[in-house]
Amino acid sequence: MFTTSPSLSKSISILFFAFLVISGLYFGREFLIPIAIATLLAMLFLPLCRWFENKGMNRAVASLLCILTLLVGIAGIVALLSWQASDITNDLSQIGERISKISSEIKQYIAKNMGISPERQKAWLDKQSSSGGASMGTATTVLSSIMGILVDTVLVLVYLFLFISSRAHLKKFVLMIVPNSEAKEANQIMDDAGKMAQKYLSGMSLMIVSLWVLYGIGFTVAGVENALFFAVLCGILEIIPFVGNLAGTSLTLLMVVSQGGDDKMIFSVLATYLIVQFLQTYILEPLVVGSEVNINPMFTIFALVLFELIWGIPGMILAIPMIGILKIICDHVKPLKPYGYLIGKEKNSDPKIFLTIKNWFGHSKSKKAKS
Repeated sequence: MFTTSPSLSKSISILFFAFLVISGLYFGREFLIPIAIATLLAMLFLPLCRWFENKGMNRAVASLLCILTLLVGIAGIVALLSWQASDITNDLSQIGERISKISSEIKQYIAKNMGISPERQKAWLDKQSSSGGASMGTATTVLSSIMGILVDTVLVLVYLFLFISSRAHLKKFVLMIVPNSEAKEANQIMDDAGKMAQKYLSGMSLMIVSLWVLYGIGFTVAGVENALFFAVLCGILEIIPFVGNLAGTSLTLLMVVSQGGDDKMIFSVLATYLIVQFLQTYILEPLVVGSEVNINPMFTIFALVLFELIWGIPGMILAIPMIGILKIICDHVKPLKPYGYLIGKEKNSDPKIFLTIKNWFGHSKSKKAKS
C-alpha cells in the first residue's frame, strides 16, 4: 500500500502554494502590475528622497520632487523621440512608395515561385483583414488600451508617492508581523532588497544611456537616417531583456530597407548590433550593472517566460528584479535556502573575459580608494 512520506507531502504543499501564487498573480495582474512598478521605482528614488530630506525638506515635499524628477526624465525622452520622429514623418510619402514597391516585388516573387497570382494574394489579404466593422473594433481596442495605459500611469505615480512618503509606516508593519526573534533578519531582507533594486535599476539606466551613445555612433557611421531616433529606441527597448535589443535592431533594419538602404548599410547596421552586444555583455554589464541580481541564466529565461505569460510585456520588464528579490528572501530564510541556491549562479561561473573585466575594474576602484 502506498503511503505518502513527509518529504513528498512537503513537496506537494510547495507546488500547490506556487500554483496559488501564480494564479493570484495572473488574475490580479491589473491590480498588481502598477503596485510592482511603483515599488521598484520607490526603491530607486529612495536615496534621492533621503537627500532631499537631509536638506530640511518635508517628506511629502521630497516625495513630490522625486515624482517630478521622474516625469521630467520621461518628458525629456518623449520630446527627443518626438523631435526625431518629426523628421521621419516628413519622409513618410517616400517611405510609403518604397514599401509599396517592396510589397509588389514580394508578390511577384510569390507568384513566380509558388504559383499564387497577385489577385489571389490580394483576395486572401482582403479576407483576412475583414471589413469596416473589424476596423471599428480595432480602433476601439486601441483607444481602450491608451486609456488603460494612462490610468495605470496615474496609479503608478500615486502609489509611488504613497510608498515613498509612508515607507517608515510600511516597514514598521512588516516588523510587527514577524516574531521578535526574526525582526533583525526581516529588516536585513528589506535593506538588501532595496539596495539590490537601487543598484540594478540605476545601473540599467546608466547602461541604457551608454547604449544610446554606442548605437548613435554606429548608426551614424552606417549612414542610417534619423540615427539618433533609432539609437534612443534601441536603448529604451533594452529594458525588455533579450527581446528588446532584437526588436529595436529589427525595426531599424526595416526602416533602412523602407528608406532604400543598400546592402552595405544593412550589413553596417547588423555589424553595429553585434559590436554593441559584445560591448554590452562583456564590458557594460560587468562595469555598470554588475552582479547585483545574481541569477543563473536558466532561471532568468524561466522567469522571463513565466512573467510574460502572467503579466505580458510589463512582466518581462519586472521579472529579473522581482526574481532577484525572491532570491534574497530565500537566502535569508533557512528553509528556503536550497531554493535560493537553485536560483543563483555558481561562483566563478562567468566567462573568463567577464571575470577579468570585473577583477580589473575592482582593482582600479581599490587603487583609487587607497590614493
